[in-house]
Amino acid sequence: MANDDYEAGLKMLQELTTNAQQIQDRLLCEILVKNAGTEYLRRFLHGQTHKQLFKTNVPIVAYEHLKPYIDRIANGEASSDILLAEPVAGFSLSTGTSGGQPKLIPFTSETTNVTASSVTLYRSVMKKHLGDIDEAGKRMELMFAKPDVETPSGLKASAVSSRIFKSIQATLPKLYTSPFETIFCRDTKQSMYCQLLFGLIQRDEVIMIGSIFASTVLRGFKVLENNWQELCSNIRTGQISDQITDSGCRTAASLILKPNPELADLIGNICSCKSWDGIIRKLWPKTKYIGTICTGAMMQYTAELEFYCGGLPLVSSFYGCSEGAIGINLEPLCKPSDVSYTFLPDAVYYEFVPIKEECITESPKQVEFSGVSQNESLETKSNDEDTEPVDLVNVKPGRCYELLVTNSKGLYRYRVGDVLMVTGFHNNTPQFRFVGRQNIALGVDVERTSEADLLKAVMEAKTLLDPLGFILTEYTSYGDTSSTPGHYVIFWELKAKEGNNVKELDPKVMEECCSRIEDSLHFTYRMYRKENIIAALEIRVVKQGTFEALMSYFVSRGASLSQYKTPVCIKPKEALKILDSRVITKFFSPRTPI
Repeated sequence: MANDDYEAGLKMLQELTTNAQQIQDRLLCEILVKNAGTEYLRRFLHGQTHKQLFKTNVPIVAYEHLKPYIDRIANGEASSDILLAEPVAGFSLSTGTSGGQPKLIPFTSETTNVTASSVTLYRSVMKKHLGDIDEAGKRMELMFAKPDVETPSGLKASAVSSRIFKSIQATLPKLYTSPFETIFCRDTKQSMYCQLLFGLIQRDEVIMIGSIFASTVLRGFKVLENNWQELCSNIRTGQISDQITDSGCRTAASLILKPNPELADLIGNICSCKSWDGIIRKLWPKTKYIGTICTGAMMQYTAELEFYCGGLPLVSSFYGCSEGAIGINLEPLCKPSDVSYTFLPDAVYYEFVPIKEECITESPKQVEFSGVSQNESLETKSNDEDTEPVDLVNVKPGRCYELLVTNSKGLYRYRVGDVLMVTGFHNNTPQFRFVGRQNIALGVDVERTSEADLLKAVMEAKTLLDPLGFILTEYTSYGDTSSTPGHYVIFWELKAKEGNNVKELDPKVMEECCSRIEDSLHFTYRMYRKENIIAALEIRVVKQGTFEALMSYFVSRGASLSQYKTPVCIKPKEALKILDSRVITKFFSPRTPI
């Protein structure tokens, strides 16, 4: 990025955040003027474009309400103004791991330009804090694309990440270690292996390592741990492993893989050391940072990732979703627990529905794990304030809100499903932490446990594993109502720490983990447990590799590995079968919560 572009980006960011209200009002006006004549908006606005009429008449909706309109577009209905006036260029395909089935979100050429503008701002912030890494070396980003799906209309549906990877195809050889063929390899295991191989071969050029989510970066290093000897053999002989059968990967390997015994010995000596503490710095000595989202549900992976990265900063640079680019982190070098994202006022029109279960912050500076620390929780609180949606500049620090977006993709007052906590303001624009998903709730009766509450409780309990020499690597949950009363089931995958010779889990400690989770959950849950309306919480420990199998299931259903997040609460029966078939042992809470 040229200095002029970088400085222009920072100047633009200042202008956007200073004039947030005017920019938001202008954006909404532009969207309504362009789309008021569409079939959908005509029902509510009758051709008018007034902001107050929009807020009064246009309903707040979820995807299910818009799906019939989107399906008509996808099926090729002749009318071109069903949801939006501008021609639909294609569809963004969500992963479906957060809320169920994948969703089709229309996009246009205009929305592509908005995304490009957001990327420019993000790159300006990164250059300010980390320099121009594009000129310094290469990125070893683990990237996984899914093939496009063609709808009956002939329009393509693809994951946002896959579209981005296609757009950077021309710059891949110069800026990235992963060839195009490996990114678009349909076999994710072969893709991961090859991307690691090419990253090792180009180790002296790597200045950044990452992926979209922290879980994917961590998964990459687990694959490296299990395959480093074979990778070294490939580098030594100049011949790729027989397990790589994908023709594209083999072709890419033939262009870069040459016999290099010296490099193989060097990598082998590093990987065969007693501890993998700081292994990233040792293998890729020029790396400046790990670029990956570590906030929200990804916070659970930071401790293990920090073990590998040896003090390198973990940079969560942006917050986005299939519905649009939402915010960027203006302080990318801060700790993951301190990350706040600043809204981009020109990206979409925002509204915020106050959450009755308010974020009560006892110690704002101790925020950890999805915006909720050990001294902070989501508690039900009497609140007489109006729960009508408020504009961007009218949110209040410390409050939690559900995010609504209106954009040029045909989404009007659309529930994204994310709950955000406002942490402050940059100029006149609010900053926020991601708290959790509004529509992901664990429950067996009338109580509901949020993603944030469950994450906080699990993080409380996992500290008890340290004396046992085990690490919690993954978890998920579901509400078992097959018997009365129902109870919470938490699936844990554990890994022994280096040097741990203990093979058996102490039942008393594991039972205390169950109780610690219950003690940390909200008042309603604890009350229902004491009244025996909910039965004792259960932890089911599963075999190592179980969550890999779970990921493979969701990827087989269309999820992109680059965008995959382990579901906090399991819904599909097939996914539950995968977990239950790999259970090693079970533990129950021996007492009612305190």
